[in-house]
Amino acid sequence: MATTWDADEAKLSLTSSGRIAHAGSRATRPVGSAGSAGPRARRRLGPGPAIPFGLQIGPLLLVLTWVVGSALGWIDPRILSAPWTVIEAFVRLVEQGRLQDNFVTSATRALLGLSIGLMIGTILAVVAGLSRIGEALIDGPVQIKRAIPTLALIPLLILWFGIGESMKVTTIALAVIVPIYIHTHNALRSIDSRYVELAETLRMSQKDFILQVVLPGALPGFLLGLRFAVTLCWVSLVVVEQINATSGLGYMIDLARNYGQTDVILVGLVVYVLLGLVSDGLVRLLERRILSWRRTLAN
Repeated sequence: MATTWDADEAKLSLTSSGRIAHAGSRATRPVGSAGSAGPRARRRLGPGPAIPFGLQIGPLLLVLTWVVGSALGWIDPRILSAPWTVIEAFVRLVEQGRLQDNFVTSATRALLGLSIGLMIGTILAVVAGLSRIGEALIDGPVQIKRAIPTLALIPLLILWFGIGESMKVTTIALAVIVPIYIHTHNALRSIDSRYVELAETLRMSQKDFILQVVLPGALPGFLLGLRFAVTLCWVSLVVVEQINATSGLGYMIDLARNYGQTDVILVGLVVYVLLGLVSDGLVRLLERRILSWRRTLAN
């Protein structure tokens, strides 16, 4: 009686030329081939090579649509001023010195709030990431702050700090702390435990462990949080500069709204856009330089 193995061998036999011959079939086919076309080429599943100036294509198309729509009369100038009108307003504001003064004031507030938020968020993330006690004390309040929009705290911050510069800088710093903490803390907790065991085997000090293992391991998460933090910094700045401010880009935009100056409003918005794109580009460049050793899908 033929065994199961014998029956299977009767149905499928491997010839000496590396071809699979099925019982009852006349044709043979090479192993791993598709018909007679030979081995199939490897298919690329990634996004492919980077497109030169690819990140600028979207904004340029948006500006081109704006130019064409204004030139053909599709866009009402009372709703959205034409690009050449905005350029004229930009030149006028520069000649008057208003744009430079407001820009310096806004940049000072943003950098001060961003610096404070970065420092506090990083320290909280390191303490909570390396200590169970620190996590128990810090993580809960930060998650509560994460659930509360920063702009919703403005009435309370006005009662605490008044309507001066302290309230504005504090609002920006609170907006920055959360993304820095969340991403840095997550990166710390995602460090491979084998590195920790290796550090313990080498009897590293706490200082060397933090400098040589913890901070390099948390750097990708920190840089990702920094991109979100920079964006939230500019968003918060726009809002706080419209609350009893006497200078700044947000104040200039709010004043132009009162007089119906759409062109001046667009000048302020374009400056905000440029600040956001430039700051995000700088963080991306920093990320590529510092993390050049990583091989990811983006590479």
